[in-house]
Amino acid sequence: LELDLPAGLACDFALHVEGTGDNRIMREFTDKDGTVVRLLSAGKGFDLTFTNLSTSETVELPSNGSVMRETINADGTSTVENTGHNVLILFPTDVPAGPSTTLYVGRLVYTVDTVGVFTLQSTSGPTTDICALLTY
Repeated sequence: LELDLPAGLACDFALHVEGTGDNRIMREFTDKDGTVVRLLSAGKGFDLTFTNLSTSETVELPSNGSVMRETINADGTSTVENTGHNVLILFPTDVPAGPSTTLYVGRLVYTVDTVGVFTLQSTSGPTTDICALLTY
């Protein structure tokens, strides 16, 4: 996994994200017609490295485990519940508007509409602002 995100999208600066060592089990659940209605992903996940492309400052996060449950709604939207250690990147088009890149440890619930807009519904547990860590 490698992503280069321009300034203003995930942080105020250009951000490089690299993930290695994916250790997840993924399952799809279908209804009686064979339509996928739920996804489950669980395991240690990725070791993540975030790099501020302006300063070369980096933050490394080891894979600590997470579970993602995604319900695909009849209208094409989805509801996602994450538990464990999860990073959520919100863009300026999301709700609340980014740019933000945040590590959540605990529970995180968000919806995704049919055009890919994320709307944060609820969180519990500590958070870490990855962008702030990369600006020192």
